[in-house]
Amino acid sequence: MSAPASASWTGQVGTPTRLLLLRHGQTEFSVQRRYSGRGDPELTPLGHAQAAGAAARLAGVPDVAAVLTSPLLRARQTAAAVAEATGAPLVVRERLVETDFGAWEGLTFAEARARDPRLHGEWLGSEEVAPPDGESFAAVGRRVEAERAELVQEHPGATLVLVSHVTPIKMLLRDALQGGPGVLYRLHLDLAALSIVDFYPDGGASVRLVNDTSHHPT
Repeated sequence: MSAPASASWTGQVGTPTRLLLLRHGQTEFSVQRRYSGRGDPELTPLGHAQAAGAAARLAGVPDVAAVLTSPLLRARQTAAAVAEATGAPLVVRERLVETDFGAWEGLTFAEARARDPRLHGEWLGSEEVAPPDGESFAAVGRRVEAERAELVQEHPGATLVLVSHVTPIKMLLRDALQGGPGVLYRLHLDLAALSIVDFYPDGGASVRLVNDTSHHPT
């Protein structure tokens, strides 16, 4: 992975803030394909191995300024391995937390649909619809955008590792691509996958990598 360039053929001006976007490793909820939002399961043994593989890869990235993590345990465990490998400080950032799935937390897709068939269908069709007692994707997008803007301002030209969850990472990629709502449903992100985006001070962005799992244990 090369260092951020001061300018590129895209015409962006200034040195970008590079975000290395790492999804957390496997948990029991991900094995069982359950909605996993604000619940706090820990990593499985495979999840720890995935975190170790990502950490070993990111140890080769020069000048990582900080490892920023969601407050949830699965992300903090993944981030701790990366922080140890890179020597960068570990900082919890509340806005990197996963979507609050409310009453659907811990349910499978089929269970949530059976429980609230009309609402579940509406939720799949609109970012503005929230699960019962939960958070809409639009609300996630707003807080993630606020976080991105703050990070670019606080860390101009720096390289940061962000350890987060599938929805916040998709939001950052969608914003960089200037994509519509459909991106959230058509973009697949594996556990412990790495994506890379450069965000420029003039508001531009460049997506350099999406859903790379080459560091996963074999």
